[in-house]
Amino acid sequence: MTITASELRQNVYRLLDQVLATGLPLEIERGGRRLRIVPVDVPSKLDRLSAHPDAIVGDPEELVHLDWSSEWRP
Repeated sequence: MTITASELRQNVYRLLDQVLATGLPLEIERGGRRLRIVPVDVPSKLDRLSAHPDAIVGDPEELVHLDWSSEWRP
């Protein structure tokens, strides 16, 4: 993401938190040149995963062999 120095000044703390949270560099353009803010320790992609409580946990083969005969109505 590229922003101007004025945008950085207005939102410096929010932008720095965003760089730390995502690990993505922030580019600032000033006087026709670019500066880059990058985190030293990039967070792991696994750390940024969100929880999916509705996901099926277990062996997928068990889903194939479920007995639905008691639920079936002709």
